Amino acid sequence: MKKVILLHALAMSKRIFYIFLIQCLSMSLLFANNGNAQIKKIDEVQINLNLANLSIVQAFSTIESESGFNFVYTNKELKNIPVVSIQSNKSVYDVLVELSVQTGLQFKQVNNNIHVRKGNSSNLEKPVSIQEKVQETVSGVILDDTNSPLPGVSVIEKGTSNGVVTDLDGKFTLTVNSEESVLIFSFIGMQTIELPVGDRRTFNLTMTPDETSLDEVIVVGYGTVKKSDLTGSVGVVGSEELLKAPINNALQGLKGKVAGVNVFLNSGSPSSSPRVLIRGLGTINSSSQPLYVVDGVVMENIEFLNPNDIESMEVLKDASSTAIYGARGANGVIMVSTKRGAKTLGTSVGYDGFFSIGVLPKKLDVLNAEEFMEVLERGFANHSKYRPNSPIPAFTKNDPNLFDANGNPLYDTDWQEEATRTAISHNHQLSFQSKAEKSSFGAFLNYADMEGIMLNNYLKRINGKFAFDAQPKEWLSIGINLLANTTNENVFEESGGHQMPRRSMIEMPAIFPVQFPDGTYSNSSMVSDPYGLEAIPNPVHVLKTQDRLRKRTKLFGNFYTTFHILPGLDLRSQIGFDKNDYNEQIYSPTDLINISSPNGYAYLANNRSLYWQQENYLTYTKEFGDHSINAMAGLSWQKRTSEFFNVSARGFSDDTFTFNRIQAASQPGTPNSGYDEWSMNSYFLRGNYNFKDKYLVTFTGRVDGSSRFGDNNKYGVFPSVGVGYVLSNEPFMQGLANSIDELKIRSSFGVTGNTEIPTYQSLGTISAGTTLLNGTRAPISYVNRLPNPDLEWEKTNQFDVGFDLAVLNRALVFSFDYYYKITNDLLLDRPVPSSSGFAAVRDNIGSVSNRGVEVLVKAFPITTNDFSWESNLNFSYNKNRIEKLGENDEDIFPGPYWVSGSQTILRVGEPLSSFWGFERLGTWGTDEAAEAAEVGAIPGEAKRSAERKIIGNGLPKWTGSFINNFYYKNFDLTLDVQFVAGVDILQQFFHSTQDRTGFASGLSDVLYDAWTEDNQNTMVQQIRNGPYSGQNSEVDSQWVTDGSYIRGNLISLGYTFNDLIAKNKGFNKLRVYANVQNAFLIHSKDFKGYDPESSSWEGNQWGQNIFFFQYPRPRTFTVGLSLQF
Repeated sequence: MKKVILLHALAMSKRIFYIFLIQCLSMSLLFANNGNAQIKKIDEVQINLNLANLSIVQAFSTIESESGFNFVYTNKELKNIPVVSIQSNKSVYDVLVELSVQTGLQFKQVNNNIHVRKGNSSNLEKPVSIQEKVQETVSGVILDDTNSPLPGVSVIEKGTSNGVVTDLDGKFTLTVNSEESVLIFSFIGMQTIELPVGDRRTFNLTMTPDETSLDEVIVVGYGTVKKSDLTGSVGVVGSEELLKAPINNALQGLKGKVAGVNVFLNSGSPSSSPRVLIRGLGTINSSSQPLYVVDGVVMENIEFLNPNDIESMEVLKDASSTAIYGARGANGVIMVSTKRGAKTLGTSVGYDGFFSIGVLPKKLDVLNAEEFMEVLERGFANHSKYRPNSPIPAFTKNDPNLFDANGNPLYDTDWQEEATRTAISHNHQLSFQSKAEKSSFGAFLNYADMEGIMLNNYLKRINGKFAFDAQPKEWLSIGINLLANTTNENVFEESGGHQMPRRSMIEMPAIFPVQFPDGTYSNSSMVSDPYGLEAIPNPVHVLKTQDRLRKRTKLFGNFYTTFHILPGLDLRSQIGFDKNDYNEQIYSPTDLINISSPNGYAYLANNRSLYWQQENYLTYTKEFGDHSINAMAGLSWQKRTSEFFNVSARGFSDDTFTFNRIQAASQPGTPNSGYDEWSMNSYFLRGNYNFKDKYLVTFTGRVDGSSRFGDNNKYGVFPSVGVGYVLSNEPFMQGLANSIDELKIRSSFGVTGNTEIPTYQSLGTISAGTTLLNGTRAPISYVNRLPNPDLEWEKTNQFDVGFDLAVLNRALVFSFDYYYKITNDLLLDRPVPSSSGFAAVRDNIGSVSNRGVEVLVKAFPITTNDFSWESNLNFSYNKNRIEKLGENDEDIFPGPYWVSGSQTILRVGEPLSSFWGFERLGTWGTDEAAEAAEVGAIPGEAKRSAERKIIGNGLPKWTGSFINNFYYKNFDLTLDVQFVAGVDILQQFFHSTQDRTGFASGLSDVLYDAWTEDNQNTMVQQIRNGPYSGQNSEVDSQWVTDGSYIRGNLISLGYTFNDLIAKNKGFNKLRVYANVQNAFLIHSKDFKGYDPESSSWEGNQWGQNIFFFQYPRPRTFTVGLSLQF
């Protein structure tokens, strides 16, 4: 008995808030005064009408106001009814008869109601009837979509004040006027149901959620706004949508969810940081990353966040929404709201966990042992052709450790198989949320253990979060939000040529074993035959013995106090902080091949930073008549300090102490340390005005002062304005109300800035070094940069126009945006006279533009009691263009650099990230020897254009996703497909895997497609020995291919145990699921890498889609459990 009482108490605590709201809203209905027509008949009430070409709904409304009767009908009954016209002074009965003639409708008076239905051949003779008062009693049970009783549901007899609400068990009993009555079942957040009584006396129903019925509240800077009042362009991703796929980085869940937002997963490593671009790339030397704001605190990244702790993410894209962050809003803003206490009275405990395995989805087609030996042999045979004046080396296969007596390889190692693994990961989340009458709190604990598919690569994270909110007085609200995080990682070298395993597992020849029989790890130098191989480390040896440990510790939080000064007037004061400690420990053993550090290498680093933020702002809201205003004004202070220290050393006698005894090295490095700080003072305001829910205006302004810029430009002003026009609320649109639910046009213009540059760029700086003085090395100091007191922020002017459309009872929702933004005052190096002693000074002298469209289509094609289908399509197009590059608009070559120079170019009129190289026209044929000699080539080598040119671009023009959710009874299925088009890939690894042979292993098409005298119509050069490779290190169009792709991002199947919940087994939620991520990938056959999305040059502004080997992105299979009680 106690258990039953407890369950009822918990149910009541969870629903009491909604019951209270429903009852308050229902009071005006349940106790409304009766009209004078309640005791009269329709033939006794005279009305004077003058109706001309009105819709039937408008006619009913006029008759109701004149007569006091209420019309009861369903929308289906009035479909395709023509307009009506009546001019008379008659009884209501006579008016209805005339309406019946014009429309074919039939009317029946029951008490104070007039019931409407379509006529049929059996009862046309009596279009209007009067029924004496006959009452019926109906009852039933209302459940939610989990089969739990739903208390607080409003059950109303349509057109009357007669109604009740369901009790704690979801039950109700109601006496209605007649069988002609229509019942309306409504509940906050649920789809409203209308059903005629007819001969039914029992109504047992299941109500389903209706997210579209709510006026969604959007989180914007320093407050919230109703979606219906929004004039800007904002994308919203909720926690359920974010966590459709198990992720360890919140930005992974954002990918493909918001039009105009590109999330590049540049690596398959669990430690990788995605790159995010909102509406294109708009800067050259500043950061292109958006601004992150977590619970009101400005952040530089959100890698530390546990995705399970996130309640929602709002992406602010246009100037109307981003200008509130002024000088830091040019790249867009991502607002993150984390979970706090329970939303309804009571307490809940939850667990979410998953277990996953990741596998290598494909292998590159590289040379096996026999194929590699054939390439070597053919290269030796072609030696005299490429080096006619040098001795011809003998090609042998005599090394007994690698070949048998017949010269056959003893080993055929699949290095991709050996260097990767089946990655096993698991994640566990505990949550505790509670709400009392005047307070709430939430506590969350997470542990994640994520393995990468490369050996010994992992990320382990412990995350704890606590949130508390209270209103101890009517005039005071307070709150605190604290998060602690520690992350441990083991990564591997992502640069340094052959030292990185992702490269050596492709280039290491298959003739070498992982280990020789005596347990010694192999490497490419362990061959006695004169092959002239490059020094390639064994990737397995590197991954298993090299330490690259990282430890990150973060403490983040904010505190707020809100004073409710007057009704609608609040003063909020909040303090936020973000404290970070980062430690890195690297040790490369003495037995690894390492060109720069042949006898071991150690490195230690420590970075610490502290960010503080203090803000105060007033908010005022007021509604009067048809007018509504929401105003906010405040000020902000921010400061960040950081310091670092690192030291390295080379030359160790053994590996006993690794990095723990760095002083034991024979070649100690020079210690390095530094300190950095910046601060900002800001003033901001915003005003929203709404007239009749039709005309919307938003004004925003911010003044920012930053220590990063010159003395003459410390402060900047960043204004914006947004307007909206809700056509669907106009009276002339009411005739389309049954088909058009919402139609809103909006537009905005504003200015934002970009402060994300290194500190002290406006100042002349001094560097320290050493020089030889009288034969001894002495310390010196020297000026290394000219000051520029006029240096200021880059400014982005952005215009946006769009519309939102919802039709067919919101079964189809459509959103469209066009934008144009131009960033001026780009920070570039301006040349200065050589007499200054410097080549250039940093100045504001360039501009770049982005223009594009964004489309969102959301549809509910099928919705029944047992089955529903929700479909979401979003896509965007962006065109990038450099508008200006200084006074003379000279080309700039920003890198990343390769053997032949910069691989990209900045040129006015062209997009950023344009690939720069030669065009490969084919290969020189034997009949073109003389022509080839003029450019220093011979037959068999690449035929290239005389000059370099733009050969491709790494920024996608088209991106999008098509996500479908299916629900059948307790099952749910998600299919998430993402696509990219209009982009190129520069396959830089062709340098060593196709163009250059003999140094290392490579792609198998070297053997089968390479130039020979019998195969001269090919793009692949002739095979030759590595040291004599000719002119093959040039970036050219052979390396460029189409980077478009279609990805099966997620296939997920889940089941919710509603039966257990309904039987009061103690669960509020119990769901199991299984899914596969990266399920399939369709791309150009000319792309030879692992994944067309991953870019190995992450961290380089211009490295997007320049591939120099990759960390493969895994295919992941997951099973998970989610429960709440």
